[in-house]
Amino acid sequence: MADLISIKVDKLKKKLGINQALDGVSLYFEAGKMHGVIGPEGAGKTTLMRLMIQLLKPDEGTVEFLQNGKALVFKEIRTNIAYMPQQQSLYPELSVDEHLRFFSKLYQIDEDEYKKRRKELLEITRLGPFVDRTAEKLSGGMYKKLGLMCALLRAPEIILLDEPTNGVDPISRREFWDLLYQLLEKKILIIVTTAYMDEAERCSVVHLLESGKVIAEGEPRELLLKQNANNFDELFFKKEGPLL
Repeated sequence: MADLISIKVDKLKKKLGINQALDGVSLYFEAGKMHGVIGPEGAGKTTLMRLMIQLLKPDEGTVEFLQNGKALVFKEIRTNIAYMPQQQSLYPELSVDEHLRFFSKLYQIDEDEYKKRRKELLEITRLGPFVDRTAEKLSGGMYKKLGLMCALLRAPEIILLDEPTNGVDPISRREFWDLLYQLLEKKILIIVTTAYMDEAERCSVVHLLESGKVIAEGEPRELLLKQNANNFDELFFKKEGPLL
């Protein structure tokens, strides 16, 4: 895929009520990589996601979508962005197939393109045998996959996933990450937030957040070696002083 899109976050600040959700966050999300935004509850991960897709407005700072070094207008590329929030609003009485058809109509996808995308998505998610099952009868892992399928129907260049494996059993978590790796082969930008420290090592680049601030970022193995840590639980919770 040519002319990939990257995201530059510069000095973002956002206050929610009396809480400073983000406090001067600057990050660069390079196209074609899997970025993990890692941190405990209340670190500012969801706020960051919502600011990037303009569900919230920053108090200070900017978010830029860059292509070949040039800033793009968000309204013109929003259809190239797929966002999956923590709490998905799927329809319990609709089947897997009915969801795909509904969202294809919502996104105004051409019929031939829809058939192609449907076949591809059912194959990579392994939900083909369950197309007639309603959302309310899907397992937690299958439910998450269905939500991702609906988001991917438009073949986006950027995928934002807010704690997609939260509350999912270990086997389904692994299957979900295997699915993300398949998507990454298309050289798109994937940004995943998670509170699971073990998932940090699955990413190309990690950005650690704590209390609305970036405390460390880089390639997972390099960060662990630099901090003489065996894993991200140890690095994050047993740190002494700043990691940057």
